[in-house]
Amino acid sequence: MKALVQRVSEASVTVGDRVLGSIGRGLLVLLGVEHGDGESEAALLARKVANLRIFEDEAGKMNRSVLESGGGVLVVSQFTLCADMRKGNRPSFIRAAPPELANPLYARFCDAVAAQGAPVARGEFAAYMAVRLINDGPVTIWLDTAILPGGS
Repeated sequence: MKALVQRVSEASVTVGDRVLGSIGRGLLVLLGVEHGDGESEAALLARKVANLRIFEDEAGKMNRSVLESGGGVLVVSQFTLCADMRKGNRPSFIRAAPPELANPLYARFCDAVAAQGAPVARGEFAAYMAVRLINDGPVTIWLDTAILPGGS
């Protein structure tokens, strides 16, 4: 499971003219689910995201999590994070889990982040979405359960 996490001052996701989710200050998480991912990867990544210390404390140091800063989390499914670019210039998505496996794990990840105490807004799985954000910093972190301690 992969996540591209961006600290934002605001973010929203729409399908057509309908706003599905929006947050003020917090984290925008683009989430990719791969073959072999399961409940343990979703739980591990949710804990890591919720506790990622990338918000400033009183001294101006990145020392607070989204939980401590009172921010929200907007999670958008993004199978293209699973792109394999080892051959040629056209991405292959064979590493991406099929929708019937990826959608429940996307929901599990969102629920696990919410269970940590962060308000969670969501995109719509497998929809064509427009994501708007103001990246704060910018601060962008790449997380991959395959290389995290405790990951697969």
